[in-house]
Order: sequence, then C-alpha cells, then structure tokens
Amino acid sequence: MRKYFICITMQNGKDFENMLYPHVSVDCVLLGIDEEQLCVLLVEKKNAGTNQTEYKLPGSLIYESEDLDEAAQRILNEATRLKRVVLKQFRAFGSPLRTANKEDVQWLENASKMKIGRIVTVAYLALCKVRNTKPEERFGKVQWTPISKLPKLPFDHKEIIEEAIKEIRTWTEVEPAIIFDYLPSKFTALQLRRTYEIIYDKTLDVRNFHKKMNSLPYLIQTDELEKHVSHRSARYYRFDKIAYNKMRSKLNKA
Repeated sequence: MRKYFICITMQNGKDFENMLYPHVSVDCVLLGIDEEQLCVLLVEKKNAGTNQTEYKLPGSLIYESEDLDEAAQRILNEATRLKRVVLKQFRAFGSPLRTANKEDVQWLENASKMKIGRIVTVAYLALCKVRNTKPEERFGKVQWTPISKLPKLPFDHKEIIEEAIKEIRTWTEVEPAIIFDYLPSKFTALQLRRTYEIIYDKTLDVRNFHKKMNSLPYLIQTDELEKHVSHRSARYYRFDKIAYNKMRSKLNKA
C-alpha cells in the first residue's frame, strides 16, 4: 500500500509530518433549523482554474494515525469553529460508485495531492443551532442550505444527507433529549411543536401534541410568559434533565 506524507503546520507554529490515508474519509452532516426550514451546513468546493462555486459536506481524508472521532472533531473545528457540538457516528458509505464521477475524483486528487481509488467515508451527524461560522481559510465559504434547495453535490453527499435526516428522526424518537439540547433553555409549546414538525416534515395535531407534552414528567411549566408579542402570551416550559434521566433509568430497568 502506498503512503503519502503531508506537512501540517499547527497553530503554535510547529511542523510535523502526518500521513494521509487515501482510502477512508470522514464527512460531517450538521443539521439545523433556520427560518422555519431544516438546513444543512455546506462548505465551498473550490475548483482550480474556474470561477464556478460548488458546495459539499464538510469532510476530509483521515490521517493514518488519527482516530475517526478525532477526525470528525478536527473537520468540525476547521470548517465551523463551532464549540459544544456533539457529533455522533451514524453510518459508513462504501459503494464503489462513490468515485464513479471522474470530476469528483480529479478534484479530490488535486486537493489532496495524491492518487485516489475507491474511498469509504464514515458519516457523523449533529443537530445544532444555526449561527455564523468562521471556517479556516482553506475551507472558503460555508452556508446553511435548506434541505429543499440542495445544489448539485459531489460523490454521494446527497444520499448521505438523506440518510442523516432519517437518522435524526430515529434519534429524536429514541433519545428525545437531543431536541431539548437544541432548543433554548426555556421554550414555548409552539417552539417545541414546530421543531418536531420541521424535522419530520409534517404537521402535528395541536391538541394531541399538548396532551402528550403534559404527560411527560421532564417537561416543566414555568411561571414565565412571553413578553412583547402581538398575540396572546404563551407560557414557557423548561427541560428537567434530572427527571428525564430518572425516567430513562426506570425504563432501562423494566
């Protein structure tokens, strides 16, 4: 197996040699809600010699000595500089057709300065708050793109995003705390319901949703009401993580 060396400059100014592994990559799917739409974070895909702007998922070949989780965190930090985002591995994509498009392969070879054959990618997923991001210079522009308006994407990135959406819906069923980590510390019933509706891309019955909310011991009504709104002020709720963990613990012991 051929090995390739690349010299990396760290922020402290020290250089060291690290080996890129040309057969495995990591791609990060960051989902968020912006203006009532489910969005995904895309980074600019720079094509040498053209003015054409294309986008892709934040991703990279891994270093030979790098753990997959470390690679995912490195990509997240380089592409967004976001902090306190919990990435979870959800699937590997290894179809030989991933590199069927010669233009995609040529771009990756130019970017990595190595010969690329078949490549397997391990995908990571997070639901995070949409905010301004400041990527490292080599990543260029980044943008939150509505799922309904995805541009043409390289490799199988569209399929990865589609699978990530299925996965985040499963996660919210199995581990609802993901939703409350995403929401502000206090939220209204409407905010919670709209979050679910946007993630699941369907309308929920208001009465049934409120009934279910009131049955959950970890959703606590507060004495606070919305202020400075043109409609009737809604009551705020908060997520009680202690009550949630106790309930989950009882279920696990059942």
